[in-house]
Amino acid sequence: MSANLDLVRSIYADWERGDFSRADWADPQIEFDVIGSVETTEPRKGLAGMAQGFRAFLSTWADYRVEADEYRELDGGRVLVLVHATSGRGKTSGVDIRRMRTNGATLHDIRDGKVTRLVIYPYVDRALADLGLEG
Repeated sequence: MSANLDLVRSIYADWERGDFSRADWADPQIEFDVIGSVETTEPRKGLAGMAQGFRAFLSTWADYRVEADEYRELDGGRVLVLVHATSGRGKTSGVDIRRMRTNGATLHDIRDGKVTRLVIYPYVDRALADLGLEG
């Protein structure tokens, strides 16, 4: 297993427990983007921008957790992770995220042992299409 894959698996070990607080894996100038976000159309920059983006997303959910289904090493130090939410309840709507049955993906660009770009895709199909990959 590669060092990049080990790094991404360690990130997901926390996220699967609902812990999104750790950022030692991120480059200080990380670019953070959520595709299809209504909040912002521009990627956030730096650790503060990433934290703000995560807070904005997580603030709408209670007990949000995500689980990795598949890890794919791509060219150029990129790791794609196919994911699904295992728990979460909308703070306003009360909707259980598991009833939505959406599968997403995250793309991690890695250089020198740090994630330099993190892209969150709410839908796997969009991620695969954007990356020119098949399902």
